[in-house]
Amino acid sequence: MPVAFLAECGTAGSSLALLEEAVCTATGPTGLAIIAVYSFLIAFVLPLPSEVVLVPAETLRLGLSTQGNIAAIILFSALGKALGSLFAFHIGQEAKEYGPLVRRIKDSRFDIIEWSERKTIKIARKYGYVGLALALSVPFFPDTLSIYAFTVLEEDYVRFGAATFVGSAGRLLVTLGLAGGTLALL
Repeated sequence: MPVAFLAECGTAGSSLALLEEAVCTATGPTGLAIIAVYSFLIAFVLPLPSEVVLVPAETLRLGLSTQGNIAAIILFSALGKALGSLFAFHIGQEAKEYGPLVRRIKDSRFDIIEWSERKTIKIARKYGYVGLALALSVPFFPDTLSIYAFTVLEEDYVRFGAATFVGSAGRLLVTLGLAGGTLALL
């Protein structure tokens, strides 16, 4: 299995674990839909690893080779995450219009916006949408905060969606490279 180190899915009893398990055991076209929905949700609300979508690559049963399954998974996951990111982007745009919310978040004990700006936004400001795509390509780094932090600074839906699509696909390709998987599908 090209991503054997990801084979452990979820922890017993958790509703999030059930969602991860559904992804890990996904098969057929319905499995691709599950992967897309999971990726949509992790873009704006779920604190789960996006790399887990690669687990069913060998057992997806789409009538494709493992590399074909991986390509389909990457495509559906990246599309799902891009759509979820656009939803988060829309929420961020609305939050910008509601100044008291942003001020309250900045004044909170945890100061999520400041922390995110120091990490992702620093890259995004310097490198723009390419920076966002690169930041989202880092495996095992939670990207929900990065997505939301970037939404406060930018306004272009199309570029944002493209950057999150590329970053999401890049993240899965980097994960495969780290796992020693083949990138021959390119």
